[in-house]
Amino acid sequence: MKNSAVNQHSYLRYAPTRTIRRYLSASSRCLCGSWLILSLFIFSCTRNTETTPINPSLSVASNEARATAVLQTGENPLWFQLTEDGPIHIGSIEDAVNTTALVPWTHAYYISYMLEKDGDLVMISNRDGFLKIAHNAENEHDAQDSNLLMYRFSGGELWRQYTSGGLVFYNGNPLALIYLNSRFLDSDLSQPLDKTWSFSMDSNIPFPVQIPALRFFADNEGWEIDALNMGENGLFYYRAAKRSGDSPQIQFFRTTDLVYEGEEISIEVFYNSFPRKTEIIDTSLPLLPDGFVYTQRQYVGDSTIASWEEQHDYSIGAAGFMLIKK
Repeated sequence: MKNSAVNQHSYLRYAPTRTIRRYLSASSRCLCGSWLILSLFIFSCTRNTETTPINPSLSVASNEARATAVLQTGENPLWFQLTEDGPIHIGSIEDAVNTTALVPWTHAYYISYMLEKDGDLVMISNRDGFLKIAHNAENEHDAQDSNLLMYRFSGGELWRQYTSGGLVFYNGNPLALIYLNSRFLDSDLSQPLDKTWSFSMDSNIPFPVQIPALRFFADNEGWEIDALNMGENGLFYYRAAKRSGDSPQIQFFRTTDLVYEGEEISIEVFYNSFPRKTEIIDTSLPLLPDGFVYTQRQYVGDSTIASWEEQHDYSIGAAGFMLIKK
């Protein structure tokens, strides 16, 4: 649905680098008023050349991660479309129609995983990196559940070459798996040397993490880890595949701790241990154009966050996520 203006209780702000650092600093909360004046408010609900993308220059090494946007959810949805430069705000879902070529899902930008922990939401943007939506705890004057901060932790050029294969929380920290998927398009690349990644609130740059359980399969023997999930029973599940050579194999494992090598399990046990992603049918969510579907949904405070995709067979076109107050 197209609206001439974002609802007065639903808005998005992009902040200059220096300003948002002050705003996020506990020692500089007194600058909130001037920050609000300097912030860029986006009121247009139609795509145009002035739509402001999330500035990649904010994602640089520092002693703190920097938010890329301040979000206030309301009755009208906030729509974001994913690009190689991160999420961009669009006025309505109709603005995403016919904007992106359909490509195999392995090579598309879309929300592949979404997990909530401790009231915050972590998402994986395939071929890009992590996204986090968290409560705006620093804003003491506007401490609403629907007042949120969005962070981007981009993996840069390395992540653009690989497909995301899982998101779990390990020892309280987010852990993502990336791997080379040549199912649809041939590639001369090898499997990534660093398969598992995490981030902290000290920087907007994700970092590799070595996971012992996944190191028992040697890349030089053709093995690759292409799936990592946490089951509803709290166990970690992962899949190892050997697709080259004379005897292709796929094996499935589970473990109580990623320090230890997993026990081999059947394919049925593997797939029955965690929810499968399916299309979400919910009449309370804003309507989508034909060919678009909601794929995942989570909640942060009184806000609903749902990922959406333009789908056709095994391909994805435009994709992103939507936020709205419950």
